[in-house]
Amino acid sequence: SSHRALLLPLRPRPQADAPLPPRLDQAQTLRRAAASAASDPAPAFRSVTAFAPATVANLGPGFDFLGCAVADASLSLGDTVTATLDPSLPAGAVAISCITSPSRPRLADRLSRDPLRNCAGIAAVAALRALGVRSHGVSLSLTKGLPLGSGLGSSAASAAAAAKAVDALFGSLLPRDGLVLAGLESEKAVSGFHADNIAPAILGGFVMVRSYDPFCLVSLPCPPALRLCFVLVTPDFEAPTSKMRAALPKNIAMGHHVRNSSQAAALVAGVLQGDAALIGSAMSSDFIVEPTRAPLIPGMAAVKAAALEAGALGCTISGAGPTAVAVIEGEEKGEEVARRMIDAFLSVGKLKATATVAQLDRAGARVISTSNLE
Repeated sequence: SSHRALLLPLRPRPQADAPLPPRLDQAQTLRRAAASAASDPAPAFRSVTAFAPATVANLGPGFDFLGCAVADASLSLGDTVTATLDPSLPAGAVAISCITSPSRPRLADRLSRDPLRNCAGIAAVAALRALGVRSHGVSLSLTKGLPLGSGLGSSAASAAAAAKAVDALFGSLLPRDGLVLAGLESEKAVSGFHADNIAPAILGGFVMVRSYDPFCLVSLPCPPALRLCFVLVTPDFEAPTSKMRAALPKNIAMGHHVRNSSQAAALVAGVLQGDAALIGSAMSSDFIVEPTRAPLIPGMAAVKAAALEAGALGCTISGAGPTAVAVIEGEEKGEEVARRMIDAFLSVGKLKATATVAQLDRAGARVISTSNLE
């Protein structure tokens, strides 16, 4: 049968001011009510510091429903939030006391310290509300390890770390989905209603967003023996999500839909089977989104070709870009693949770039230190 004449509408991601789907509103309300029934939980610590990793969303054909968490050994590839009880604040209030970015000093100046206009602040407010905290205020200190507009889930990392820190501050009472929903409140306000970054940032590993109505996440366990590594190459170029979304086609051919669906299914199968070659091949086979976004990132097509020629198993755009992500099995080829990708960005795209070789982060957001109550 011919696929030529039939077009499918590609539904845009709801904008930041779009209402939540009705059933998600209801689910969130029920979780908040259940948490509140515990009646204003007492704090478990004076302060808690949590880390949340970078994330790679879409993974090629999994636009808006697949993502994974990635981190390096030093935990520099992610954001860190310290949540501290602050008796000077009104009960239930959140304040941002400090924002730093050691590797990018000027980045901190670009972020608002208004908790209602900051990813970490919005997630912290949502977590306090979900927990039913009514007797304590919380101040946040945010350390940014991720650049803005890079395609590495910068906003999600801040939100995930904040939600995790606030929840742990009061005894880690929120269920898995409750933490994700708190972070999703932040994503909704900042970059759009989507969970393909925030879910893996909190849960770790590979995560599939099955649906929002009802809200359903599926963690995709992969064999422990899988030595999957990610070569992340970020050019000196910002790709605002809004601009990259505007480039998406309004309609897609049925043939492209079928091909992308089969590749997304192959990617999931590769993860579950621990087949790095299948993961890479499927990740490189996006026929809908990557072809429209790649031309907006100078040199991207050449970078992908260079990665594959250097031995990478697959390469695509990370999230909305401009970071290019290549997958390899083990770290042995990491430096060579990274060098070739950096060279391609410079020679073809005229852009300087930096590279990191990261591992699949199976833990997601986690507490890294606490301070006991006095």
